[in-house]
Amino acid sequence: MLRAPFGGSTRKVFGEFSFGRNSHWIRLFSAIFALMTAVEIIGLTVTLLVMLIGLAGSVVPVLPGPPLVLIAALGHRLWFGQHSASGLVLILLAVLTIATLALDYFASAYGAKRFGATWRGLLGAFVGGLVGLFFSIPGIILGPFVGALLFELMGGYEFGKASRAGLGATLGVFVGVIVKCVLSVVMIVLFTVSVVLKS
Repeated sequence: MLRAPFGGSTRKVFGEFSFGRNSHWIRLFSAIFALMTAVEIIGLTVTLLVMLIGLAGSVVPVLPGPPLVLIAALGHRLWFGQHSASGLVLILLAVLTIATLALDYFASAYGAKRFGATWRGLLGAFVGGLVGLFFSIPGIILGPFVGALLFELMGGYEFGKASRAGLGATLGVFVGVIVKCVLSVVMIVLFTVSVVLKS
């Protein structure tokens, strides 16, 4: 059993609490933490918090998404060495990051092309998404469409054609967001499981 750097073991810290007989998940996490040092627990927690910011970045345009998840995993590996994720998992995370960025691009491009949107529609959807963040859920949903519509209108499209193009650009953006969210969660789970198994 690994020892905590403060003297004694983390098993003593987490094993003193009684969560009830039916709290299976809590007991499971307590057992996992009992095998890790305090520094390892803190390091994993901080890394997961950064990864959650990366997950949020899959939705919020101004934040990096999957690349931040990968960077957090690499930082954890540099700090903790053999007690971090395995080299194979890090390679998988890098592949998933590249795949996520590629799928996001092609989803946006296909949605735009399928409905006749131009680069202006995609740019408008991005800008509209940023502005929509200040207007809660309705803004997040409608912002990309309104932005794409306005940018296509400014580019010379008639309203009907601009609406169709705006819808295509918006659908492409939303598909890209879904892809990034799903693959980001997969990356976080792979990293966490690998770290726990090597602790």
